[in-house]
Amino acid sequence: MSDDEKLPSGWEKRMSRSSGLRGKFGMMAWEAAVGGGGGGAAVEKVRCSHLLVKHNQSRRPSSWRQENITRTKEEALQLIHGYIDQIKSGDEDFETLASQFSDCSSARNGGDLGMFGRGQMQKPFEEASFALKIGDMSGPVFTDSGVHIILRTG
Repeated sequence: MSDDEKLPSGWEKRMSRSSGLRGKFGMMAWEAAVGGGGGGAAVEKVRCSHLLVKHNQSRRPSSWRQENITRTKEEALQLIHGYIDQIKSGDEDFETLASQFSDCSSARNGGDLGMFGRGQMQKPFEEASFALKIGDMSGPVFTDSGVHIILRTG
């Protein structure tokens, strides 16, 4: 990343205190400098947990919790916002809610999906996962599977 590089409005140049990578930061995304001489490499894999709420337009509107999911996309989004509020308020933790309410089979592991790299998840899920810092939680993320909350754990 050259020092005279023009950045989009609202973006700034920063150096990561943890990795020493130089990059561009803005709009909730970190782009590692390619060949920036920062002494490190871009993150190749992340570990995330998620809570999935399917709806009647999901590519497979059934789950371990419910054989035929009839809720609308709007109802799924309302549920997701409720879960986000419970987590942010400290009333519930992510793992407990994912275990009880996620429509993904990862619920049995508290929503843990393990490590994954680019190209392994649906694009919106991948983009959100790689944009998060460890310990950060996303807002609602829409994929063909339904509506997710993603927690980056590694």
